[in-house]
Amino acid sequence: MTEQTETEAILTPKRVSDSMVVMSHIMMPQDANPAGIVHGGVVMKHIDDACGVAALRHTRGNAVTASIDRLDFHNPVFIGNLLTLKACLNLVGRTSMEVGVRVETEDLKTGEVRHTASAYLTFVALDEKYHPRMVPPLLLETDDDRRRNREAQERRRIRLAEKTKEKACQKNPEIC
Repeated sequence: MTEQTETEAILTPKRVSDSMVVMSHIMMPQDANPAGIVHGGVVMKHIDDACGVAALRHTRGNAVTASIDRLDFHNPVFIGNLLTLKACLNLVGRTSMEVGVRVETEDLKTGEVRHTASAYLTFVALDEKYHPRMVPPLLLETDDDRRRNREAQERRRIRLAEKTKEKACQKNPEIC
C-alpha cells in the first residue's frame, strides 16, 4: 500500500457504530474485598480495556489512554455479578478521541440490571514510532451520536481551559 493510499484509508470517516464495543465479565472473589464488593480499580481496568478496544477499532492502530474524565460510580458490584461495559466514540480530534463508557451490573440470580458507572476517556493514536498520528473523522449518523458529540465538545473545551489555567498557575503561582 502506498503512503497516500494509507493516509486516505486512515482519514476515511467512520461511523460511531463501527467501533462500538460491548464486553462482559463475571466478577470473581479475586476481584473483590472481604465484604464481597468488587474493587473500583478492577472496574476501572475493565473500563480502560473496553474504551481501548473502541479506540483501536476506530484507528486500526495503536491508541493509548491520555486521560480519564469523570469516572462516577453509582452502584456497587458484587462477586457473581456480570459486569457489562458499553463503549463508543463521542468525539474525534486530529490525533485524539473521546470514548464514553456505560457500565452495568446484572445480578444473574434475579436478572436485576443496575447502572454501575460511567466515564469518559481520552485516547491518543500513535504511529509505529509512538508519535501521535491523525485519526479518521467521526461520522455522526443518529440524533444520539450528535448529542453525545456536542456534550463531548463541551467537555473538551472545559478540559483545555483547565489545562491552560494549570500551566499558568505553574508559571505564576501568585495568580491562582
